Amino acid sequence: MLITIPDVLTPEQVAQARQILDAADWIDGKVTAGYQSSKTKDNMQLPEGSPAARELGDMILAALSKNPLFLAAALPLRIFPPLFNRYAGGQSFGTHVDNAIRQIPGTPVRIRTDLSATLFFAGPEEYEGGELCVEDTYGVKKVKLPPGHMVLYPATSLHHVTPVTRGARVCSFFWLQSMIRDNGQRSLLFDLDLAIQRLGRDLAGNAVGETTSVQLTGVYHNLLRQWAEM
Repeated sequence: MLITIPDVLTPEQVAQARQILDAADWIDGKVTAGYQSSKTKDNMQLPEGSPAARELGDMILAALSKNPLFLAAALPLRIFPPLFNRYAGGQSFGTHVDNAIRQIPGTPVRIRTDLSATLFFAGPEEYEGGELCVEDTYGVKKVKLPPGHMVLYPATSLHHVTPVTRGARVCSFFWLQSMIRDNGQRSLLFDLDLAIQRLGRDLAGNAVGETTSVQLTGVYHNLLRQWAEM
């Protein structure tokens, strides 16, 4: 399940973030790469735990905590502190799979990476190349989104970033552990949640529709109760 989540950040937040990112000191992105991905990773990254990374990470997490589409799709349990990368001058990231377990720096907390997220700060017109290409059952999906928009996809997916041949691609990336480990179960709950919301809108004030909506909401929560890991 690959989901685009629009307008995670407002234009004002994006502009503020770009000022911070443009003035930041970047380091080699291999510092957070695993053994396999370090062979194909060529980009720059903000140091983990730097003041800029913490400030912008807090902005992103606060926005996500109020985003209904993200919460419905991800059912997040733990979120890795957002990281930030930059691609320019032909840099790219070859095909890889994200590490299954990540330890949050400076803590004993480990998360299982069920989902990967990429939040865009540079507009598609600012750079050439730099598509995030995610492989799934139906082939390769290419993603290049407007500033403030985010894509969410299973961390089990093979994916890569194509070379940036003009301009610079600037993004945040991070992982999260969902309350629902299984991607198929998580997709079913997401579809059911959206259907319940549509039913509530379309049949507002209709007694039969409201009764059906309550019943389906009960089914949703009973499935969540059965499948959730806390």
